[in-house]
Amino acid sequence: MTRVFPAPRLPQASSNGWHQHHFNPSRHLQQHIVNITVNNHTISYPIICHSTQDSHSAGYFFGDTPFAHSFSVLMFTLVFVTIITRVVRFLLKPLRQPLIISQIIGGVIIGPSFLGRSRWFQRHMANDSSQFLMNNLGVMGFMFFLFCYGVKMDPSLLRKSGKLHLSTALIGITIPTVTVFVVSICLRKNMDKELAKISSLGVLAGYLGVTAFPVLYHILKELNLLNSDVGRVSLSTALIGDTFGLTFIMIFEAANQGQTRMINALWYVVSLVILVLFLVFCVRPVMIWINDNTPEGHPVHESFVVAIIGATFVMGFITDMFGVAIANGPLFLGLAIPDGPRVGATLVEKTTTIMSDILLPFSFLMVGAQTDFYAMSASPWSSLSPLFVMVMTGYLTKFFSTWIALRFWRMPLRDALAISLIMSLRGHIELVLFVHWMDKNILKVPGFTLLVLMTTLLTAIFTPLISILYDPTRPYMVNQRRNIQHNPPDEELRIVLCILDTETINGLIHLLDISNPTASSPFSISVVRLTELVARANPLFLDNEKQQVPPIYQWTNTINILKAHQQLKGMFMKLRFFTAVAPKQSMYRDICELALEQETSLIILPFDSADVHNHAVKTVNSQVLRNAPCSVAIFVDKGLLQMSNTVGSFRRNRHRFGVLFLGGGDAREALVYADRMVANPEVSLTVVRFLSHNFIGYNELEKKLDDGIVTWFWVKNETNQRVVYREVVVRNGEETIGAIQAMNDGAFDLLLVGRKQGINPVLLTGLSEWTESDELGLIGDYVSSDDFFGSASVLVIQQQILRG
Repeated sequence: MTRVFPAPRLPQASSNGWHQHHFNPSRHLQQHIVNITVNNHTISYPIICHSTQDSHSAGYFFGDTPFAHSFSVLMFTLVFVTIITRVVRFLLKPLRQPLIISQIIGGVIIGPSFLGRSRWFQRHMANDSSQFLMNNLGVMGFMFFLFCYGVKMDPSLLRKSGKLHLSTALIGITIPTVTVFVVSICLRKNMDKELAKISSLGVLAGYLGVTAFPVLYHILKELNLLNSDVGRVSLSTALIGDTFGLTFIMIFEAANQGQTRMINALWYVVSLVILVLFLVFCVRPVMIWINDNTPEGHPVHESFVVAIIGATFVMGFITDMFGVAIANGPLFLGLAIPDGPRVGATLVEKTTTIMSDILLPFSFLMVGAQTDFYAMSASPWSSLSPLFVMVMTGYLTKFFSTWIALRFWRMPLRDALAISLIMSLRGHIELVLFVHWMDKNILKVPGFTLLVLMTTLLTAIFTPLISILYDPTRPYMVNQRRNIQHNPPDEELRIVLCILDTETINGLIHLLDISNPTASSPFSISVVRLTELVARANPLFLDNEKQQVPPIYQWTNTINILKAHQQLKGMFMKLRFFTAVAPKQSMYRDICELALEQETSLIILPFDSADVHNHAVKTVNSQVLRNAPCSVAIFVDKGLLQMSNTVGSFRRNRHRFGVLFLGGGDAREALVYADRMVANPEVSLTVVRFLSHNFIGYNELEKKLDDGIVTWFWVKNETNQRVVYREVVVRNGEETIGAIQAMNDGAFDLLLVGRKQGINPVLLTGLSEWTESDELGLIGDYVSSDDFFGSASVLVIQQQILRG
């Protein structure tokens, strides 16, 4: 059986000396040239006839090799490229390389530059049917990549861009684009005919001037810089740049279509306008309706999800039919879908795994199949030098123009350098453009290979430099004391209260209540609602009083409860509300920056004792403890004062609190906080100080500081009948636990304990294997566990660690 189809290229040696290595003459039966005349233009098509094969193997034991069948080759290639990419990723991870570098290298290794030169590989793995399938799956991979990032992007942020973002974007685009275009005009005589066209030079200059938003998002997420100052500026600037870049691409496509007949360009523009209007006025309202009618916490109906994913292919078909480029359709559709939870989150969740692990490997195989270092080396330097000069000119002017614009706005030197490097990164979008230009014959294989090589090398060099130049935690390294112990008693106590789950709000309110704000020392509390960044590219940090919170992120009921409590407290408590949407790995930055700006002395974090394996909460708590510019308290609520019937107040004759004082800065901070609480006449306090036998293992300075704070506390409360102070001598951790069990009668409402800083190690000997939650410390983890008798809530305190 034979199959006849037109081949896009006739395999033969080209004039520049390189050869097409994918051609395997043993598979072809015959070859003909067919001339077709259309509108007085004669076009020659090579027609290749070759035998067809079944897609599936009959079986190895029946004498049939699976490598002779397209689908078997397809499956093997997917597994093979995935393994290679993972191995390269593992090897490059210590060098701080982004994932895309490993993906490009994986595709290139399987291409004609490496394994593709093997005769066995050409004979068994490079058949036309499997290549056809892989190329089409590769296009689908890029389609879904752009669709996902279209969903995550929020075009409304363009209206909120400041002068810094706008000026940096304009300067960073205009200067490189104009400079590269001028240089390319001077070098036109040494270029190929297609590349030398004005429209081709314009689109190449535009590519070098624009930094794609999806590329930056992907790499900044890997570097954990999305909600850092540098990350926010870079993403906002790139979003503006993408708007100009997309417009420029549309203009180029129209100019390209108009080179044959002007009416083609007109129809192109008309079809594009109709398509955009349809998305804005028909598709967008439907998507908003689906989003609004999906209950919070419930998944989007499956039929809607299937319809939207199917519409991705429809949009790709329509834009390909109109000549708008097949990948633009899914991008436009993604932009019409509301970002964030519900519809956006469901679509990203459903498509990300298929896109990243199944389809994108074929995209990089497609890129690797057209990357041929041997063809590039065989090509004369005179034909490649114009392209090389253009690329280097573009990168240099992009870097320095961005850096100068940022320095004009008085941005710190290292931050400006880091942003300039970030804006020079390249990735998936550029690869899509390279493949598109190959289809349009703007690039040949040597030029394509040169662009892929330079993209890979420069991104691989710039990414680790960004990590070296910019440390997002550097601003938190303060050398001023910001803790409860050193907060003047007659000044307000500034607190950052973090809410990860609105269900914890009652316990947090009771904690604020018993912390005893007074007229002489009121509380100024910054309440921040933390939401994980899902199906959205841009993180948010909003002051609720000054900025409009998107409806999907509003927490009105919780704010109303807190305001009602504020009214009961009057002038003793002031509240200010903030909303933060960020990846869970970097939520701590919003907390630390807020604490730094508000000059707070304490950050209060909730802890869910019922779910000690909640990775998001553990990540936030651990990072805040490591980087906070002030003291931190982690609150484990087991029903603190739930017998209260009135919001903001509690009514019972006496509440029993306890302090487990094991020494060190954290314990001293806990004791000072407890001293503030015991000023409330409805609170009784028991302080138990643990001392090692014969004072073994003490740091002399820590021991003196502990003695000083305990003496201060006892002198102040000596006549207070509601305060009990005890000292217990122990020899090891087992006796420490025994003493805690002995003093616990199950009637405590709250236990305060220092986390671990400065504790005499003798007091904890033998307890290292007991902990499940390191952020609570050994003792805090024990008294907050379900095994500990009673229902006492726990407050674990870490005193500010000076890092300046």
